Amino acid sequence: MAVLILWYNMGIVFIKGDVALDESACEKIDGYTYADYLQWDKGRRLELIEGTIVDMTPAPSRLHQEILMELGRQFSNYLLGKVCKVYMAPFDVRLPYQDEKTEETKTVVQPDLVVVCDPRKLDQMGCEGAPDLIVEVLSPTTAKHDLIVKLRLYERAGVKEYWVVHPTDQTLMAFALRKGEYGKPKVYASPERVPVDAIATFTVDLSTVFNLL
Repeated sequence: MAVLILWYNMGIVFIKGDVALDESACEKIDGYTYADYLQWDKGRRLELIEGTIVDMTPAPSRLHQEILMELGRQFSNYLLGKVCKVYMAPFDVRLPYQDEKTEETKTVVQPDLVVVCDPRKLDQMGCEGAPDLIVEVLSPTTAKHDLIVKLRLYERAGVKEYWVVHPTDQTLMAFALRKGEYGKPKVYASPERVPVDAIATFTVDLSTVFNLL
């Protein structure tokens, strides 16, 4: 086991931890790629952020999973038989930067929920390119990562909508990409319904999402 301190150019995004990787991986200075990622122990939930390993363990809480399942249920029921598809973690989203080839991609994330409306972005390994919508449900161990690092990452990648669900506050923040940037988010709470830009006729009912609490 190698003890690593993981850094990101916007600040520290993860703390010390044992990562189940081959020892040779620890010597790679130029950053890890999707090719490296495919060789790692799948017993742990790992992400790559610009070539840096981020360990997403421990497992999410029961409440986190209940909220995620309810969101997934609403999307799945509505999207049945439609072009747009919904996927929940673990599901790899590869976000190549500029002209990076698939195996050279240095950013691979596993969002809690994604909606993809372009079938060309989907393959047997997951999604390559920006989904139309990404949803992250906050946990104490991932809040900074989701609100700072992933916010900027998804903005740069061109993710049209980014939702951040706060279980404790029972709110949903919806960021929308406008002219390449996320502006001030719209904040929703139960019993409001949240519109989805990519799915014009669909809204998410927060009354059933937060009534699980």
